Amino acid sequence: MKPKVLSLVVMFALGTFTAFAGEKTEKIEVNGNCGMCEKRIEKAAKSVEGVSKADWDQETKNLEVTYDDQKTSTQQIQTSIAMVGHDTELFSANDKKYAELPDCCQYQRNENRNKMNHEMKIEPNQQSNSKPGSCCGETTCDK
Repeated sequence: MKPKVLSLVVMFALGTFTAFAGEKTEKIEVNGNCGMCEKRIEKAAKSVEGVSKADWDQETKNLEVTYDDQKTSTQQIQTSIAMVGHDTELFSANDKKYAELPDCCQYQRNENRNKMNHEMKIEPNQQSNSKPGSCCGETTCDK
């Protein structure tokens, strides 16, 4: 094979492999205030397997995240962020975790925020003490 043809074949093969790799970049709204929030949010996002880049912008409150969609999803990334105390588009941090944030990191919470994970008590790699079918270990939940 001629060198130019071989180069084209190699470039095509690499491009095809990259297309199937499933790398995506998306923006996710994440509440926070300061540089400490930025470090915490980015660290939580990067702790998820498959995330290769995370950059939270303090002004826009958007996290730009690059991840392999074969290994993770935006839902998993947002869950990790909510577990460290920051509300996202899909998940709210539990009130106790939010209250543990330093004063400068306690952003104004929206009264109508998503309650999907309002009592998330499970830390990574821990088992839940909740009863099946309940969100916070209670037999009834008013949230």
